[in-house]
Formats: sequence, structure tokens, C-alpha cells
Amino acid sequence: MCKLTVLLSSQYTTGDIIDVRVEKIVPRGLGMAFAENLTVFVPLSAPADEPKVRLVEIKKQTAFAEIVEIRQPGPNRISPPCPYFGRCGGCDFQQMSYAEQLASKVGIIRDCLHRIGKIDFDREIPIIASPNDFEYRSRARWHLDREKKTIGYYARDSHDVIDIETCPILTRDLQSTLENLRDSINWESIWDEQAQIEAASGDGGRVSIFSRDMAEPTAELTFAVGGDTYAFSAETFFQANKLLVPDLIEAAVGNANGDAAFDLYCGVGLFTIPMARRFEKVVAVEGNTIATEYARKNVAANGLTNVQIVDQGVRRFLTENQKKRLDFILIDPPRSGTEKNTIPAIAALKPKEISYVSCEPSILARDLRTFIDAGYKMEKITALDLFPQTHHIETVVRLRAEAPA
Repeated sequence: MCKLTVLLSSQYTTGDIIDVRVEKIVPRGLGMAFAENLTVFVPLSAPADEPKVRLVEIKKQTAFAEIVEIRQPGPNRISPPCPYFGRCGGCDFQQMSYAEQLASKVGIIRDCLHRIGKIDFDREIPIIASPNDFEYRSRARWHLDREKKTIGYYARDSHDVIDIETCPILTRDLQSTLENLRDSINWESIWDEQAQIEAASGDGGRVSIFSRDMAEPTAELTFAVGGDTYAFSAETFFQANKLLVPDLIEAAVGNANGDAAFDLYCGVGLFTIPMARRFEKVVAVEGNTIATEYARKNVAANGLTNVQIVDQGVRRFLTENQKKRLDFILIDPPRSGTEKNTIPAIAALKPKEISYVSCEPSILARDLRTFIDAGYKMEKITALDLFPQTHHIETVVRLRAEAPA
């Protein structure tokens, strides 16, 4: 039997074209399909699609493929509205109805929990849809190619710049900014062959631009939510889909309360300020000094005096604060995850409750396993679709320390 399996799995070679049926969408937004003794991952597919695919990479009994043609579309496959879809490396879910996107993202979360975290979460995972599935993105990074005089996004699996005239997921403010930049860039002033521009929009239609390759001043923006006002700029991180910020704050902080709390990777203080209204003392930690400047400004502007902003890396901060008694820790790391040993250090502090905000389900699942092994129980998982038309999903998990037996 083993010899037969090896023989069958070796019958495929790169470049082969085969017929498959996509069973479901898995992490990284890939469609999973099967051929004889071969698992095939197909980008830009939809559940129940029956495509003809070309094998582009084969590793033992796993292959990655590209669609040659759709022989039979799945029931929720639609025509992507963006003319750059498939070439541009940004969106990878425009081929699916929005309802199917949401269902697939919940499936991705469950897949990561089960396969990576060895966690069987049998309760519902509610997902909060974006009010706009297009024209929602209020933050963007545009790449420039000085030689070709193009501005846009990287092509799929490449650092070649796709020249983008319109992007349907951008807010109208950012779309107008992109159009103005295309018309006004002084290409002779760009030093690097490939430069980049960070752009963000705030209240009142104001836009902020930041680039190390341009002399454009970086404007300060504001955004009001729940009676609080936040200042930030394109040089600092702020959520790209501000339509869901109130829901995100509610899921992450909600009715948590007590004496002392940590807000780790606090950025400009998005969660720090609502936490400060629920806890006697909040320590907010962030290693980016520009972000902490805004965090201090935001805390003061909202009239709060019970917050300490610490301009320090989270791992170092935790090594120096292992004897604190805490009611609550909120952690919102970048997509790449935390620094080494950060999750065990949080568990060692034994806070009563942990709120984990994550935009990468695979890393979230790995870290949840550590918390569970340290005596924490997952109380609730909430998914928020901050990134429609892409496979990315924001997930908030609330954990509570289990009472000793």
C-alpha cells in the first residue's frame, strides 16, 4: 500500500493541468481541493468551484495551483468588481459573495483553533459584518516605482508595482488622494527606485500623508468614537476600518472593570481610554515613540488622570513587572505576533481576565493554547470583519482564569 501511495503521489509534475473541486476556504484564503493522493490549494477560488488548475508547486502530497478556467462556478462565486483583481496583491476574496466571505472567515478561525491550537470550540463564533464591504478602508500603503512612474499596490507574490487608478475598497477621501498624487508627484524628487507612501483619513474628510521619500508634511487627524476623541497621523497605526471601531472596543473591553489593568501594544490609546473609564489604574505600553506621544495627548485631551503611558517594548516591560496584581490585561499585537516569551510572561502575571485582539488567527490559536495550558478558559470569541474583500479577519477572545480546584 505504501509503495502504491508513493507511486500515485509522484505522478504529478509542475505545470500539470488537472480538474478539481474546491471543498472549503482555509487559512491564507486558499481554496482546498483534492486530487488522487494530492491536496491542492487554489488561490482566488470559492467554495464548490470546479476549476481547471495548473500545478505551480508540489511538495510531497501537497500542491499549490493557479486557476486556468472555472468549469463550474460555486453557488456563491461572483464577478469581482475591481479590474485589477487577480493581478493586484491586495484583495483575494472579491470572487465571493459577502455572505460567503463572512462564513469562510469564521471557518478559517475554527480551522486554526482546531489544527494549530488543538482547541475544539463548539460554541458559536459571531461575526460582525462591516457596514460597507467596499469604500471602507481609511488607511492605505501605496508603492511607487520611480523608473516606470507608477503608483499602486504590489502584484500578487511579487514586488512589481501595479499601476492603480481606482481602488474600490478605499474611502472616497483616500481615492481622491490617490488620484491627486498620481497627477502631482514630482518623480525627480523620489530618491529610492521603489518608495512607499502611508495614507490615512480622519474626521471631516482630512487626509494625512507620510513618506520618507517625499517632503509632504504629515498632518494630524482626529477620530471621535463613543464620546472620546483620538488624534493620530499616517505615521502611526490606527484601525483601517473605522466603521467597526465602536464594535471592536465593545468586544475587547466591554464591561470589564476593576482596580488595575495593562494595555499592551497600546498604539495611540484606542483601548487605553475606554479602559481608563472602567479601571482605577491603567498602564499602557508601546514601543513606538510616535504612537506613545499621541497616546499621552489623547489621554490628556479626554480628561483622564489615571493612565501611565510606558514607552518601552512589551517583552522588556513584562520582565520588569512580574509582581503586579492585575484584574485585566488587553493585548493587541501586530500581525507578526508578540515578541518571544511574551505570552508566557502574561500568563505568569495571573490576571483575572485577558482580552486578546488579533488580526492573525494562526498566531492567535497558538497563543490561546498557551493561555489554556496556564489555567485560562475561553469565555467568548467575537470576529469582526475589518477587512472585507480580503481573507484577513479581526478576532477578539475573552479569557478568564479558572478557579483553583
